[in-house]
Amino acid sequence: MATKTNHGRASLSTLFCALVLVFTSACTSTTEQISDLPDTPFKLATFELTDMGATAVGMVLGEQILELTSAGKYLVAEAGLEAMVLPNEMRALIENYETTSARLYQIANFFQEGADATLPFVHAIGAVRITAPIKYPWNVLSVAANYRAHAEGMAAAPSGENPDDVDGVSGATDEAGSGGSGGGFDPSRIAEIDPARDAPVMFAKSPRSGIIDPGEPYFIPPGRDQIDWEGEMAVIIGKPAYLVSAEEADDYVFGYSIMYDVSDRGGRSRGAGAMFPGVNWFDGKSTNRGAPFGPFIVPKEFIPDPANLRVTTKVNGELMQDQTTADLIWPQEHLIRFTTSILMLYPGDVIATGTPSGTGAERGEFLKAGDVVEIEIEGIGILKTPIEAYPGGET
Repeated sequence: MATKTNHGRASLSTLFCALVLVFTSACTSTTEQISDLPDTPFKLATFELTDMGATAVGMVLGEQILELTSAGKYLVAEAGLEAMVLPNEMRALIENYETTSARLYQIANFFQEGADATLPFVHAIGAVRITAPIKYPWNVLSVAANYRAHAEGMAAAPSGENPDDVDGVSGATDEAGSGGSGGGFDPSRIAEIDPARDAPVMFAKSPRSGIIDPGEPYFIPPGRDQIDWEGEMAVIIGKPAYLVSAEEADDYVFGYSIMYDVSDRGGRSRGAGAMFPGVNWFDGKSTNRGAPFGPFIVPKEFIPDPANLRVTTKVNGELMQDQTTADLIWPQEHLIRFTTSILMLYPGDVIATGTPSGTGAERGEFLKAGDVVEIEIEGIGILKTPIEAYPGGET
C-alpha cells in the first residue's frame, strides 16, 4: 500500500513537472521565435495622426504604419520580451540605433504578415499625415553636377541658359582655378576626375528654412520664373563623423531617403557685383522651403546596393529624369570622406547626392504654379511636391 502511495506521489510529481515544463515552454516559445535579425525589411517615418496632431515615429510595413513605441510595448506584454524604451523622435532613434535596432527587427519580424488593424497603434498609411522624417537635421549638404549625364547636359543647355552653369550657379573653378568655356565648368574633363583625389563642389541648405513635408507646396518666390526640379538620393548619417576615410564611410551611414533640391536658375545674377563677378550660390540654392524631404528613411541594411538605385522625377506625370546612382561621379563614400574632412557630421544629418540628367535647365523649361513634382527612388518611396505661387504672408 505504501508502495502504491509513493508511486502515486511520484506520478503526480512527474505530471506536475511535465505541466510546468510545457507551460514554461509555451510562455517562452514566442520570445524564442522572434528573430532579432534584420529578416523583415521596413521603412521609418515621422507622422501625425489625422485626428490628434501628435507626432510619432512609425515603422512602415507594407501599407501599414505602426507607432514604434507602442508596438514595442505590445511585444513586451505579448511575447515576454525585456522592456526597452524606444525613442519617439527620429534623430534620437538614429543616435540610439546601435542599441535599439535588435528590438526594431523583432517588431518587424513579429508583424511581418500584417498587424491586427484594430490595435490602436496600427494605422493605414493613407490615414496619417507623413511629415519630413527629421525635423530638423543639424546639417543639410548638397553636391553640384554629380551625375555624369547631368553635367554633360548642363554644358549643352539651351541658349537661354548659361553654359558655364553648375546646377544653377556658374563660376565654379577646378583645383587650379582655371576651367573650360570661360567660367570653370568643363564637363569635357569628367574623365580626368579621380573622386578619391579631387573635391566635389558642395553647398549647404538651411534645414529649418528649407525642409518641408512630403505633399506640402513649394511657393515660387515673387519675381522668380526659372524654378527647376532636381530629384536626389539623400544619405542619412548615423553617428558623429569627422575625418572619416572612404573605406570607413559606410559605417557612418544610417540609411537613405529622398530630397528635392529646389533650384532657382534665374536668380543667380543678384548679389555678385563687380567685386565678385561670379554668381551667388546662396541665391540659387537656398530659397525658402527649397528642400522637400521624405517620405521615408530606409535603414542601410535594407538597401543592398545604394550605388545602383533608379531615380526618377515626373512633372505632372511626365517623366523628366530617369537614371541610376551608378552614374554618380562622387559616390557616397567620397562625399562623406570630403565633407567630414571639413566639418563634423551628426546623426540625422543629410547629404543630398546630386541630381540626374533631365532637369529643366537642360530642357529649357521651368516650373509654374499648378505643377506637381514627383520624385521616386526604388526601394524608398515617392516624394510629391505641389508647386504654387507665393501667397504672401507666412511661408
